[in-house]
Amino acid sequence: MQGFNKYYPPDYDPDKHKSLNAYRGKHALGDRARKLDKGILITRFELPFNIWCGTCNNHIGMGVRYNAEKKKVGAYYSTPIYSFRCKCHLCDGWFEIQTDPKNTRYVVVSGARQKDEDWDPEENGGFAIHDTEGKAGPADPLAALEKTTEAQNHVAKVQIPRLEALQGVSDRYNNDPYALSSMVRKRFRAEKKIEAQKRAEDDTLKGKYGLPEELQLVEDDAEAKDQARDEWARARMEYEAERNSKRPRLSMSSSSGSQARFTLDAVSSLKARILDNTRRSSTLANRRKPPDRRVLLK
Repeated sequence: MQGFNKYYPPDYDPDKHKSLNAYRGKHALGDRARKLDKGILITRFELPFNIWCGTCNNHIGMGVRYNAEKKKVGAYYSTPIYSFRCKCHLCDGWFEIQTDPKNTRYVVVSGARQKDEDWDPEENGGFAIHDTEGKAGPADPLAALEKTTEAQNHVAKVQIPRLEALQGVSDRYNNDPYALSSMVRKRFRAEKKIEAQKRAEDDTLKGKYGLPEELQLVEDDAEAKDQARDEWARARMEYEAERNSKRPRLSMSSSSGSQARFTLDAVSSLKARILDNTRRSSTLANRRKPPDRRVLLK
């Protein structure tokens, strides 16, 4: 594990020396700050493109790193412009590269020349990438004047009234912030009270009928009542239709039962008549029985 303890000499006075670097007479950045009094800071700089050294005329590839002298040489609006002065590793020559905030790039100032590697898509059958204006013809003064007049009319009729309306709304809302905040807080408290009361009523209703707690109950308003009434009427009509459809089936089943019963009664009566006729026939036969042969022989 890296140690973070520091040695404080016996004659070190924190009120006098403030820090160990001040006690030893060194800067916190070490040797990188040896030219800090001139506004130069030694930093690590990497070439953003290919260059040729102006002293030895050797090629230096993109990505080569140097210990460059960094300093501020100007500003583009609020963005500072920095200069990086590097010593060529192939000779004793120096070259300088600066930042270009306006075009978001780096430029070679002195001591070297940049390798031109810009690719033109139009030369290779493509289209211009950043050509926003295009190849427009010569400007027409009358067209420019008409465009300027339309812009002025648009500003006077549309933009200025809109800005005035927005300014009025802003003044109305920012005139008395305390009163507006009090009104909003009062309305919020009232809505919160109503929601708490409704939640308590819903919990009571759920507990009374054993409903699940995660069930969301709709608000008891006219729209909900009308919807519930329509749903009840629809269910009632479906029930009546299903009940009416079952009645013919019951009548048909009862009629078929009566017919079967009538058929059974007819068969039973027929059987009874046949048995009765058979009994009568047997009785008559017994009455007309011939005399015994043995009696006649005597």
